[in-house]
Amino acid sequence: MKKRIALAYSGGLDTSCIVPWLVENMNAEVVCVVGDVGQGSEELEGVEQKAINSGAKECHVVDLKREFVEDFVFPTMITGAVYEGRYLLGTAIARPILAKGQVDVAKKTGCTALSHGCTGKGNDQVRFESAYAALAPELEVIAPWRDDRWKLSGRLAMLDYLKQRNIPTTASATKIYSRDRNLWHISHEGGTIEDPWNAPPEDAWMLTVAPSKGPDQFEDVSLGFERGRPRTLNGQPIRGDDLINRLNKVAGAHGVGRVDLVENRRVGMKSRGLYETPGGTVIVEAMRALEELVLDRETLHYREHVGLTFAELVYDGRWFTPLREALWVCAEKMAEKLDGEIVVRLFKGTATAVKRKSPNSLYAEKMVSFEGEDVYSQKDAGGFIRLLSLPERIRALKAGGHTE
Repeated sequence: MKKRIALAYSGGLDTSCIVPWLVENMNAEVVCVVGDVGQGSEELEGVEQKAINSGAKECHVVDLKREFVEDFVFPTMITGAVYEGRYLLGTAIARPILAKGQVDVAKKTGCTALSHGCTGKGNDQVRFESAYAALAPELEVIAPWRDDRWKLSGRLAMLDYLKQRNIPTTASATKIYSRDRNLWHISHEGGTIEDPWNAPPEDAWMLTVAPSKGPDQFEDVSLGFERGRPRTLNGQPIRGDDLINRLNKVAGAHGVGRVDLVENRRVGMKSRGLYETPGGTVIVEAMRALEELVLDRETLHYREHVGLTFAELVYDGRWFTPLREALWVCAEKMAEKLDGEIVVRLFKGTATAVKRKSPNSLYAEKMVSFEGEDVYSQKDAGGFIRLLSLPERIRALKAGGHTE
């Protein structure tokens, strides 16, 4: 009986080669699973037929866009998760839901193994296989790039492999950059990007204009939030996936959302990537501005701590873990009062919150003004400062020879 393998399939060069490779080397029937997380029609058009032409027995395209945004992207942003200060985790957030969709199809179609096209040097192999372990530990995992029988180490070799088997492909030997795209972002690696001394090549960017070439007039967008989730755009209700699509176009036209980052991969090496997250940059700026208005000092500071840990868990592929789930319960509780409206100004590559209001605001204008003596007496601050600085006073007195 032939082995049935569910392959996380994109239709790109790597997975186009992996399909016939699995058939030939594993004596397998391959079930391709394409998770639609908003990578766009260019990647998805004709992908089922492409999989069949490569030798797959079946191909399933699963629409995951709304679930991706509501259950993965927004929770990650509510926690304040940003990896190493700048990366909004666009690729990392998508991997657990893609793996989940793949596992669901594998179980429905009687597969006994799972496979992916991730290389042995990257983060994604860790993310996919950690999700497999949590969701389907009984299924075998096949990683061709780590198999001794895999000899296709470059684009030319893979193109020749497909040519020998008369398998059509739209890939070419002249591809410059390696990209990963979903609704939240697009990443760019490879080519001249690999040298950190090279400035980002302008031809790499796809979602954003050069900030210097953005409009000379700023544009304001208004986001309305309920419990930390954006629910309106410029006063109109909108679904999360549609909101991101709209903001990607609007913010991208102003050059918002570019990041050039040398990051620490989970597997131990550093890599350089260019990331474009125009809509996400606007949403995160608005979320943080709303927090400033609503959360008290201790809660906000602890949320920042949660965000740091949450970012590392997401980056490392640890989505389906008790700690990640517990941190989300904590962050969701903190976000209960995050209702309000934030106006973000877009201009020449920047997204800046310029207006903010909330029914749960802790900001009291009368207290911070010089007119609020009946609410806050400035004289009271003297005692507060004396108590707060008491350890420093005692230390100085002892250093000066005062022992009592």
